[in-house]
Amino acid sequence: MNSTSQTVQVGLVRTMPHFSMDVYAEGLISGFRTRQPDWKIVELRPKAVDRRSRSVSVRATKAHERFWNFPKRVQQQSADIYHIVDHSDAHIVRWIKKKNKPVVVTCHDLINYFYPQNLQGSVRLPFISDRLWRSAVEAMQLADTIIAVSSTTAKDVGKLLNVESNRVVVVPNAVDPAFTPASTEEIQAFRQQLNVPPRTFCCLNVGSNHPRKNVSAILQAIYLLKQQNVPVQFWKISGTFNPDQEAFIQEHDLSNDIRRLDNVDDTTLRQAYSAADVLVAPSFHEGFGLTLLEAMACGTPVLTSNVSAMPEVAGEAGLLVNPNATQEIADCLQRLYKDPSLQQQLSIKGLERTQRFSWDNAAGDIAEIYKELLKK
Repeated sequence: MNSTSQTVQVGLVRTMPHFSMDVYAEGLISGFRTRQPDWKIVELRPKAVDRRSRSVSVRATKAHERFWNFPKRVQQQSADIYHIVDHSDAHIVRWIKKKNKPVVVTCHDLINYFYPQNLQGSVRLPFISDRLWRSAVEAMQLADTIIAVSSTTAKDVGKLLNVESNRVVVVPNAVDPAFTPASTEEIQAFRQQLNVPPRTFCCLNVGSNHPRKNVSAILQAIYLLKQQNVPVQFWKISGTFNPDQEAFIQEHDLSNDIRRLDNVDDTTLRQAYSAADVLVAPSFHEGFGLTLLEAMACGTPVLTSNVSAMPEVAGEAGLLVNPNATQEIADCLQRLYKDPSLQQQLSIKGLERTQRFSWDNAAGDIAEIYKELLKK
């Protein structure tokens, strides 16, 4: 294609149903509709197979669909350029390259390189799954451009996959415009639903309970706050506590100070963010940290780690702590509890900061990447 003014047909290669990847793909599509309304976005999806099933036959069907049937269908689809939205499906690059067409892959993180135990509890044959995952991810080396969602992830791609820096472009994730501050009435109703006593300081954490999420440090910080007579409550959305954490909760009499919410929809999640006094996310490693953006978009202060990608997202709008220092986490939470003006300052800064993380901006940046590749 010689002219970027022509209609471009983009083959958007999606994953089997997966919440995070669906949010990313739908966000890009909405952004393209605004930035490039004349372009044709062809959504390519594999046939859905139950990810939770532990049946050997179901898993075999899933593998066959993912590594053979679906890549073959993608190869047969006509498009000017292809964009694989999940690095775990980068093996499809090998199929597209046979067509001599440009291909882009988005890399969200390479956490499994740092935490290979991620696969241990979710698969029957972790050794094989790890090999398949690594083989798929390593195919990113053949992509024309790799989009990293943060500078941290871009550095990981360069270091772990030995990809030249000029082929890796950082385009941050965005926040869904549905995440906005809830009304005072909504917040009051949500806290009443959870039986939250008046003037209670509510700390929220959203996401899995993988060791890198550092949920144990949050529990320890909650205990330290109680020791200082801070009326505190910890809300955990998604992810069950492990046996050691359950033992800690029982030993330190924290059961009445914890509320667990599972399978929440976006409306409830927005209300939880808005009703909380702070999002606590002291992870050791994140490819981006979308919950930080979502909380800030709801006007909620964030306390997060001073390592990995979190400072890129929170910037000066968040409280940054050493994730290994439980006392520092507790001290920052107590500071926030005692200083409503600080809460207000962080809320305003967070709302302002989220304005730069939009799907329109992301789609615009990615459209420019497509155009440059098509020129070549």
